Amino acid sequence: MWLGVLLPFLLCSSLEGQENSFTINSIQMVILPGPQVQNGDNLTLQCIVDISSTSYVTPQHWVLFYKDDVLLHNVSSTESPESYFIPHARVYNAGIYKCTVILNNKEKTTSEYEVTVKGVSSPRVILDKKEAIEGGVVMVYCSVPEEKAPVHFTIEKVELETKNVKQKREKTSQNQNSVMLEFTVEEQDRLIYFLCQASIISGKHVETSEIIKSELVTVRESFSNPKFNIQPEGMIIEGDQLNIQCTIQVTHMAPASPEIIIQKGKAIVAHRKQTNEATYSVMAMVEHNGNYTCKVETSRISKVSSIVVNITELFSKPKLESSATSLDQGDILDLWCSIPGAPPANFTIQKGDKIVSLAQNFTTKASEWDSGAYTCVAGIGKVIKKSNTVQITVCEMLSKPRISYDSKSEVIKGQTIEVNCQSINGTPPITYYLLKTNSILESRTVNSNEPAVFRDNPTENAEYQCMADNCHSHTEMISELLPVKVIVPVNKVELSVLSKEVVESGKELVLRCSVNKASTPITYKFYREKEVRPFYEVVLNETQGFWLKTQASMEQEGQYYCTASNRANFAKNIPQSNVLAVRVFLAPWKKGLIAVVVIGVIIAVLVLGARYYFQKKAKAKQMPVEMSRPAVPLLTSNNEKMLSESNTEANRPYGYNEDIGNHAMKPINENKEPLTLDVEYTEVEVTSLEPHEGLGRRGTETVYSEIRKANPGPQQRWSQAQPDPQEHHLQNLNSNRFPEVSDADNH
Repeated sequence: MWLGVLLPFLLCSSLEGQENSFTINSIQMVILPGPQVQNGDNLTLQCIVDISSTSYVTPQHWVLFYKDDVLLHNVSSTESPESYFIPHARVYNAGIYKCTVILNNKEKTTSEYEVTVKGVSSPRVILDKKEAIEGGVVMVYCSVPEEKAPVHFTIEKVELETKNVKQKREKTSQNQNSVMLEFTVEEQDRLIYFLCQASIISGKHVETSEIIKSELVTVRESFSNPKFNIQPEGMIIEGDQLNIQCTIQVTHMAPASPEIIIQKGKAIVAHRKQTNEATYSVMAMVEHNGNYTCKVETSRISKVSSIVVNITELFSKPKLESSATSLDQGDILDLWCSIPGAPPANFTIQKGDKIVSLAQNFTTKASEWDSGAYTCVAGIGKVIKKSNTVQITVCEMLSKPRISYDSKSEVIKGQTIEVNCQSINGTPPITYYLLKTNSILESRTVNSNEPAVFRDNPTENAEYQCMADNCHSHTEMISELLPVKVIVPVNKVELSVLSKEVVESGKELVLRCSVNKASTPITYKFYREKEVRPFYEVVLNETQGFWLKTQASMEQEGQYYCTASNRANFAKNIPQSNVLAVRVFLAPWKKGLIAVVVIGVIIAVLVLGARYYFQKKAKAKQMPVEMSRPAVPLLTSNNEKMLSESNTEANRPYGYNEDIGNHAMKPINENKEPLTLDVEYTEVEVTSLEPHEGLGRRGTETVYSEIRKANPGPQQRWSQAQPDPQEHHLQNLNSNRFPEVSDADNH
């Protein structure tokens, strides 16, 4: 035997120097007694591991148990299988289980196994009392101590005799495995008990417990059912004193004193508190016939009983009649009252609360004040009855309606006006009709003598009339005509030329500014483009205005526009016409005249230039011959002056003018005036001293000097005042063709 024990150790010692090798062949889980167990049964989970190793001893390994991927239990072992025991399985033990084995760095896990637990452990029911009173409450406590929350509880109140469920309540407890619910004890309850059932959600399934019954609860009345007592007994006739009494009995255990209510239909006729009875007392009349109900109520309890009361009629209800209900003012009003069977009775006829007759009949000449509600009252002994109501309307004739409108100023097209129609006298309601050009525009009914207000938006001149009607038999009353003048604003302006937009110079130019249909007077303004102020303005009672230029010139060429407005146009909303371009061209004869003038000027310039050239050349040939030898002149002062002036004149170029300035040349005929040139030759004796002759010898030489004189001819200028032909022509044009246009302003 010891040899068998030592043999493994010897083998192990012989392999100490060798490395052990191992592998996990398989792993599986076994669930006992099975994957589905009943609530309260034991549950065992076994993890079976198959490991191969080079050693004879099973290596140490870890076994881990999981529920819903959460580690439930782990153990280090060399044994197989390893087990996990769950005593008294409950719903919360249901789930997905698996186990894992870990050997050094090797790991293997079983497949997943679903475990279900059927049913829920039986709940416990506890009541706070075994005897209750109507209107009281019973507290019911239900729990499943072995289970875990959340738990859904269902509790029912059951009548013992009928087995009917009187009340049912449900509640889910999220954090506890118990609930406490309150149940009201109703008036019909006598012997009751309670049923409790628990439900728990497990995965995709709902597990429920068995239904547990509580102990019996005995219910006591807090007060009895109400009872009626009617006086007098037997037949009740109109005029008798009627007493309807409702009584109850209240126990000493009642939590509160009830209220007693007597009703006829839905109307409460009597009620009492803090007592055991309530009474309705009244003189019997036929209208007191009917069903009476007595209710006894507390905050939670209500008991009801009913009775029918019959009253015998003493006489019928009187009837009031009239000759007519609608009368014109001045007609005869006739009222009479009667009772079927014609018993002797006292009659009065009333208008509202005022007595108008102490007899069966009432006759009067109708006036406005006789309108109202009339009734008849008949009495026999203590019994008084009122008849039906007759509404009498006495209609006063309407006065002629007045018509007016509210506008304080002129009415602009499209503006809303309010037209008032009013009849001062007449019985309302009054129906007013507004007529526009003899057609009914609108109607309105007024329940007083206040004016009826109509609204309209006239677009042109119109005439309004008002027609009023009421209950009177007379025909409708018609007002006077109300004329309304409507000012139509200018909204479209057009500028045009009467002839063509291209005008010959010297011909007349007429611009026409026209508008659409608009109210006059109209202000027309003519503008040149890019100018702020108009160059012509006129006010006319026509839908077109003109500006005239009798003789157009190139100055009138350009772009024009105009504006037109009347008193209906606001300053910021004045319409403007189109922009019109006007061209002015020269007449053919003017073009020829200009050509002739230009050619003449060119020829004149050429002639003057040639003349100037030849005169300058002739002057150069006539220059005096200078002395070959200079000598000192012996002249008197006068001669010296003459000589100096002569030399200066001779040395100046032809046509020189000293007034021009430095080295400026100016022709003598600059002013285009004719010049006359006279040539004079003057003999001047010059004495000079020859140097080789000495001072004793004198010599004389004759020098001829040419002197030219300019004689300007007289210049004649003339002007003649003549009348303006354009002004005269514009007057003729306005009077003949356009009489509405004022005189044009020459620009």
